[in-house]
Amino acid sequence: MKVLWLCNIMLPAAAAQMGLEASNKEGWLSGLAGLVLGNGGRNGVELAAAFPALEQMLDGEELAVRTVEILGGKLTCYGFREDTRRAEVYDKGLEQRLGKVLEDYEPDIVHCFGTEYPHTLAICRAFPRKDRILIGIQGLCGVYAHAYFADLPKRVVRSVTLRDILRRDSMVRQQKKYVRRGEAEKEAVSLAGHVTGRTRWDRLYTNRWNPDAVYHSMNETLRAEFYQDTWSRAACVPHSIFLSQGDYPIKGLHYMLKALPAIREKHPDVKVWVAGNSLVRYDTLKEKLKISGYGKYLRRLIEEMNLEETVTFLGRLNVEQMKAQYLKSSLFVCCSSIENSPNSLGEAMLLGMPCVSADVGGIPSIFTSGEDGIMYPGFRASREGEEKLEAVSAGLAQAVLEMWDNEDRAEEYGRCARRHGMKTHDREQNYRRLLEIYEEMAQQA
Repeated sequence: MKVLWLCNIMLPAAAAQMGLEASNKEGWLSGLAGLVLGNGGRNGVELAAAFPALEQMLDGEELAVRTVEILGGKLTCYGFREDTRRAEVYDKGLEQRLGKVLEDYEPDIVHCFGTEYPHTLAICRAFPRKDRILIGIQGLCGVYAHAYFADLPKRVVRSVTLRDILRRDSMVRQQKKYVRRGEAEKEAVSLAGHVTGRTRWDRLYTNRWNPDAVYHSMNETLRAEFYQDTWSRAACVPHSIFLSQGDYPIKGLHYMLKALPAIREKHPDVKVWVAGNSLVRYDTLKEKLKISGYGKYLRRLIEEMNLEETVTFLGRLNVEQMKAQYLKSSLFVCCSSIENSPNSLGEAMLLGMPCVSADVGGIPSIFTSGEDGIMYPGFRASREGEEKLEAVSAGLAQAVLEMWDNEDRAEEYGRCARRHGMKTHDREQNYRRLLEIYEEMAQQA
């Protein structure tokens, strides 16, 4: 059985083998690929992967093919040209480029990991056997668009900086880009014969868009490093909070900042560590010119509430650095306005961390409030008025304080979260489920 994976990035293991820069994103793909490739002699699966390629791989061409030996097996890699920085623009040339991949590899099944980029729609249009297309749902851009502004005040949403004007990338424009990406995403789902998901939330929307598609429940396998080691209260910094990212409104960093004064009132030593790009740098002229409207708002909140010594931006972290930061922190917080099943929360659960999360999107399908940790009421599109931000932030502050009020209970939450996470993200079980789905699809006439 020949299976073609369509991925948003080059598999990190393949990038390393080719001497190319590897992305820190979607590292869990390598873990799943290792299981498929390492068992290639027994599972009957021949695997190839197609992805938007770096220029070093393309060398001026539209399509590049490489075969590498990684993770215990042989992988054919198809790198194609795509401007992922303009994911809202559909490039019809992708259909031709991916058509060449299909013609060369002749897959029995096409498995698309995510719907966020135009290449998923392109291959769904190019591959004639719609009943052999499997789309794995990650996030849903069209739905995320409705939660993009995340209770920000209207004056902030409308604000623009020089950077926003020059890049044509204000918050309003960013939200519109999500709307456009959602249109392509919706068509891709409507063309696919099969969908994999893992939450009630993603099943609701994909069934609405394509009631004829077969929905297969399948959980995700996370990065291998997070199945090892366990969080310990003795080893962490007291009253420290870790956020995996905060570089656009959906991730809800502003909720956390607004919650901090109430938290600091009881715990003056509170620290918040934020991984990923820092939007608030303002030391040099270049940084001042590059600051976005959202970054300027975050910076103003930090200054107005004297949070300079409380909030630290860590920059991009590799997998080992991320894991170390989880284990160093006393609490993981997911304060997003919308998520399906965030891998960051899954990683924290695998490590047995105390976790607090907004009750949004598909999170209740992977995280049980009162057992795995604490959930608080998050973004709700039906509410109106600037007081929404204050209400959500107050709920977040209350959840954090409740977690720290009873450290023994927090530790029990962490133990429950680890047991739940190990079940949800069981590598062998998820691998076997994937093979079952491939077998079901291959048996179709």
